[in-house]
Amino acid sequence: MKFINYLKESYIELKEHVTWISWEEAQKSTTVVAIFTVVFALLVLAADRTFQAVLKGLFNIF
Repeated sequence: MKFINYLKESYIELKEHVTWISWEEAQKSTTVVAIFTVVFALLVLAADRTFQAVLKGLFNIF
């Protein structure tokens, strides 16, 4: 019974007391996160390729 009461109270809390952001703001935030994720992934790729080339060059020397 405590669990069911907890679920009911949680639902009421989410429905009546939580301030949700607007749909437009959620879309803008999602776009910013997606762009940042792609840029960060490209930077990590560039760093990985650079380190790979440096290590390959070092191993060819020795």
